[in-house]
Amino acid sequence: MKLLTDINTIFLDRDGVINKDSGYITNWSDFIFIEGVLDALIHLTKLDYKLVIVTNQSAIARGFFTTEDFINLNKKMINEFNTFGIKLTDVFFCPHHKDGVIEEYSMECNFRKPNPGMLFSAAEKHNIELSRSIIVGDKESDLLAGRNANLHSCYLIRSSNSESPSESIYAKKSFNSLNDFVFNFLCK
Repeated sequence: MKLLTDINTIFLDRDGVINKDSGYITNWSDFIFIEGVLDALIHLTKLDYKLVIVTNQSAIARGFFTTEDFINLNKKMINEFNTFGIKLTDVFFCPHHKDGVIEEYSMECNFRKPNPGMLFSAAEKHNIELSRSIIVGDKESDLLAGRNANLHSCYLIRSSNSESPSESIYAKKSFNSLNDFVFNFLCK
């Protein structure tokens, strides 16, 4: 059963919500799914939500890895999702950061959360009604992006990342994990 029956799209941050946020993740061997996240994503797929990942990847601008490295890591994540029958609508990422060392990515950008550019782009590409969408993230920037895009609501996952608050005025509710959000709230 869906608690939010008027919602059809769930935007998800990646690091800290789907995988453990251990800094800049450059290798698949360092990409560790948070406990229960695959079960949560399987359930959301069965409920026919559009699932869209929106992730800031300033490590590209900072020179820690390349766009190609990110795309390759992303493909491995999607392949893993596919083995579990998880249907992901798309992944949007922002490689920019104003303090970057890679000139082409060293800039402010409307895609970088808390700006809503990734959400607007996803809505246009996949015919998503933002007023019928939510965002689940572990940082204030995720929640503010949702607010700036006028999403239905925003939900906080408390992650181990030092930038992750335990509560937020921008979150409708806070949870310990995506699994907690899905099974103890959304599908209660």
